[in-house]
Amino acid sequence: MRQFILILLLISSTCVFAQVAELPNFTGLVEKHGAAVVNISTMQAQRGSMNQLMPELPDIPEDSPFYEFFRRHMEPFSAPRRAEPRSMGSGFIISTDGYILTNAHVVETADEITVKLNDKREFVGEVIGTDKKTDIALIKIDAKNLPIVNQGDPDKLKVGEWVVAIGSPFGFENSVTAGIVSAKGRSLAQENYVPFIQTDVAINPGNSGGPLFNMMGEVVGINSQIYSRTGGFRGLSFAIPINVATEIANQLKVSGKVSRGRIGVMIQEVTKELAESFGLPEVHGALVVSVQKDAPADKAGIEARDIILKFDGREVETSADLPRMVGNTPPGSIASIEIWRDGSIKKIKVEIGEIPAEESTDPHQPKPSKKPDTSNSLGLALNELTAEQKKRLNVENGLLVEDVQSGIASGAGIRSGDVILGFNSKDVKSIKQFNQLLSQVEEGRNIALLIRRGDLNTFITMRLTDDDK
Repeated sequence: MRQFILILLLISSTCVFAQVAELPNFTGLVEKHGAAVVNISTMQAQRGSMNQLMPELPDIPEDSPFYEFFRRHMEPFSAPRRAEPRSMGSGFIISTDGYILTNAHVVETADEITVKLNDKREFVGEVIGTDKKTDIALIKIDAKNLPIVNQGDPDKLKVGEWVVAIGSPFGFENSVTAGIVSAKGRSLAQENYVPFIQTDVAINPGNSGGPLFNMMGEVVGINSQIYSRTGGFRGLSFAIPINVATEIANQLKVSGKVSRGRIGVMIQEVTKELAESFGLPEVHGALVVSVQKDAPADKAGIEARDIILKFDGREVETSADLPRMVGNTPPGSIASIEIWRDGSIKKIKVEIGEIPAEESTDPHQPKPSKKPDTSNSLGLALNELTAEQKKRLNVENGLLVEDVQSGIASGAGIRSGDVILGFNSKDVKSIKQFNQLLSQVEEGRNIALLIRRGDLNTFITMRLTDDDK
């Protein structure tokens, strides 16, 4: 028995040692590739808050007895003040002649940029170009024979794989943190053009713009964001895939700006309820909620309530996929689009346009006109749009929601002031037609209402019971 226990202990110890031996060693990676990681600090010229309230220093001769008085008391308010240089972020060298990748938010407000290398040398950095949509910036220093990073393929990354970040969190240069890939292709709010790599690598202020390495010492991403309410690391970090960053950097290097494709549609995610409402067998694709007039999609014949399933032969799994696909397509090229319309698949060719610098919208909301109709069972008080309201909204038909009573519509999120443009795959033209469409829905089925709210269109779904008809 004693011998048996000793054998078990020996086996257990061997397993523990084997597990310890399998843990990764990052020293070689850091020693070999850390020299290409840089610290970026910035300086921004600014005036004191009193500057606009104080008069400028009078033009008084230096030999005047009043010169010294005015100089002492007024110059502190009128002279520009400079903020102290502070560590803002990190970056990494991608060419031996001094091109460096970092985040746009690290350098976007800088008047002066200082780049400190691993060997303590410092250089003045020049911004070649920035792209706020992807948070990428390309800067340049006047140096040669610099160490550079090797670029990897983010598409080959696997969830659970070890990754390493090198940067300057809180100004602590050349800090190394490690973790694993938590997820791929993450979509974040207001970030339509980046399929983020999510990791649990410790990233803090100052890490922004630094490289994310795989275990082969290849850069697979740029550390960009953390998910935190306090500004500190909480286990969720996001990196921009290096292939996305490289494409942006190449355009910035050539022209100083980024050109993106557009087709002029507003889309939303296809939910299970929406898929059922439109008769789509599988839950995937991007639901078109509006088409900009005279945009490429409009000219090609794409309509609101179409569901885009494929773009140029690539599956659109979620609505977040489409902006990236379209944005990465060169303006002027022809793309094939596969859509779901009225229960069948159709193929459309569209010539890709270019995203303009600014797009304006009309945020005005229509005002009530006459006593609303309350004959429907959804708890909606509705009015048909007047000619003036149609013109302001640039629509042919629709119903204005004057009031929402307690009930299914209220629970689904419909609000007073919304405009109902569509019912499933049909345009809503009158209150009578709306009530007829509602009466034809079978009990327990979902309906999808196309809603205009402010300057945005969205579908809202709700499931009907027998009491709702």
